[in-house]
Amino acid sequence: MKSVLDRNNFSEWYSEILKRAEILDVRYPVKGVYVWYPYGLRLRNLIYGILRALMDEEHEEVLFPLLIRRDELLKEKEHIKGFEEEVFWVTHGGTTELDVPLALRPTSETAMYPVFKLWIRSHRDLPIRVYQIVNTFRYETKHTRPLIRLREITSFKEAHTAHASRREAEEQINKAIAIYRNFFDRLAIPYVITKRPEWDKFPGAEYTIAFDTLMPDGRTMQIATLHMLGENFAHTFDIRYEAEDGSSKFVNQTCYGISERCVAAVIAVHGDDHGLVLPPPVAPIQVVIVPIIFTSGADKPSESEAVKRACNVLHHELKGAGVRVFLDDSPERPGAKYYYWEMKGVPLRIELGPRDLANNSCTFVRRDNFVKWRVPLTTAVSEVKNTLDDIQHSLHARAMERLEIGVVSDETELKNATGIVALPLCDRESCGKELEESTGASVLGEVLYASHSSGGKECIICAREAKHVLVARTY
Repeated sequence: MKSVLDRNNFSEWYSEILKRAEILDVRYPVKGVYVWYPYGLRLRNLIYGILRALMDEEHEEVLFPLLIRRDELLKEKEHIKGFEEEVFWVTHGGTTELDVPLALRPTSETAMYPVFKLWIRSHRDLPIRVYQIVNTFRYETKHTRPLIRLREITSFKEAHTAHASRREAEEQINKAIAIYRNFFDRLAIPYVITKRPEWDKFPGAEYTIAFDTLMPDGRTMQIATLHMLGENFAHTFDIRYEAEDGSSKFVNQTCYGISERCVAAVIAVHGDDHGLVLPPPVAPIQVVIVPIIFTSGADKPSESEAVKRACNVLHHELKGAGVRVFLDDSPERPGAKYYYWEMKGVPLRIELGPRDLANNSCTFVRRDNFVKWRVPLTTAVSEVKNTLDDIQHSLHARAMERLEIGVVSDETELKNATGIVALPLCDRESCGKELEESTGASVLGEVLYASHSSGGKECIICAREAKHVLVARTY
């Protein structure tokens, strides 16, 4: 397998690892849709389990229909304008043409907000904070890539909130940012947070905030977005409430989402030449036990049985301690087992053979750095937990080191730059578009929640007063 650290080979590495580690089967005969293998789905479910737990602290989970009436979808003109080329339409039921075509949801604002109108009557009904994890469909015309650019997003977490005032909606955006920071920190995924430029905001939003991470090939991938909707959709769908003074007011709304790009980020950011490197909190198997049993004449049957018994005891103890552990007692050679479980990204391997048993010990091997050491069997369970915690911290620190922000002062430097760079740019769309067209990079937007400086105050295009923005080549 070619190195994930070789930017020129990342695409090949990524496609290969999805297959070899059994994350996705890409052979489904419809472009842009894929099949989750059991191991990949377990990884996905553990990741979304963390997200669901964070959302459940303040939100309620709901489930809205997949189909949206065409007339409802078209109500918000600015919104549908952003999706009109991406909508899949259902036009027939059997051989009968439908009176009203139905869209497969590209996102759920136009499905949810007619119902919000029914749910909200008084200020006592507010705030509403709901979310769902569903599949969405977009007719992606660019080059599709598993988990990154899809026609069926199988795991889209979208949250929608409604509030009595603009101030409360702004507070909700800040809460959502904190949730997402917590989520990606638990995945050990580094990120930058920016306010997207006006020309790149969510259709129908007043502004959009995005999280981006840096991929091994030097491109950035958007991994989460948050949108201040204000009263825009409330006016469209007539979502009002009766205030305490008896007046009728429009609600203020927000929405924010994460797709299975978060799974792609875990795979891409942490992986290496040997395959996956999974953070322990989301690894389907956190520890694999490999018995070292020799088949040569020098190995005594009694020793083999003793090793098997010790492995079973350790497996039982770890499982009882809440560790996701697997005992690989298959007939494969130890070397083949090592290769297989390294490919799967299992954070910790425990080897146990006759020599280890004679010393009442076992051998630990970390997946992140392949450090190997002996541990007494009597303290193995506690040492496993400590090691998994240390692996998590090490992965996060290593990933953060790779997220470097460069600084450029002109377009020539930008054309030769890799990764994420900071530069001064005004907020005029014409300057942003000129920069993107001349360099092939994308304006991520104004830097938030960070101290990155572009080193200049004048727009590198027009020399007007500028803001510090981040720019990168993107997916």
